[in-house]
Amino acid sequence: MQQSCSSSAKNLCRKLVQVRTRNSIQAAAKTRPICDVFINHRGIDTKRTIAGLLHDHLFRLGLRPFLDSRNMKPGDRLFGKIKPAIGDCKLGVAIFSPNYCESYFCLQELALLMENKKRVIPIFCDVKPSQLQVMDYGIRSGEQLQMFKWALEEAKYTVGLTFDTSKGYEL
Repeated sequence: MQQSCSSSAKNLCRKLVQVRTRNSIQAAAKTRPICDVFINHRGIDTKRTIAGLLHDHLFRLGLRPFLDSRNMKPGDRLFGKIKPAIGDCKLGVAIFSPNYCESYFCLQELALLMENKKRVIPIFCDVKPSQLQVMDYGIRSGEQLQMFKWALEEAKYTVGLTFDTSKGYEL
């Protein structure tokens, strides 16, 4: 399973990353952002599978991916690290999973990506776009709900990739 997930992550990376020329790499080195690719995901569903593998493969390609569990240390303020990473990134990868919409932080990160007009590539991991809905448990303001729903709809209607963890490859 780990082997097939690893090769699947490599296949996903090939689709996510454009080949960079020597000149663009040299230019990027002069003004390197905090991160090149921000990985937005629900940890309990994807941290040990696709999110972690994607991070590692992007790192080996010479990119600077941001994954909370790899880029943050105990004591770091969540949005103190996340907001600048989103602001600096060139690309966001939103890994949607069965428990994604239950997380305030996932939805907040997605909304920040969309508000900052970042290009977002969705990966639908063990979930169909039609299954993704913002739930109102009475703890979010109407403004937050609207913002989260807008960001989720924008992402759902963006061409993305589908990943099935039970099969270990893209569908």
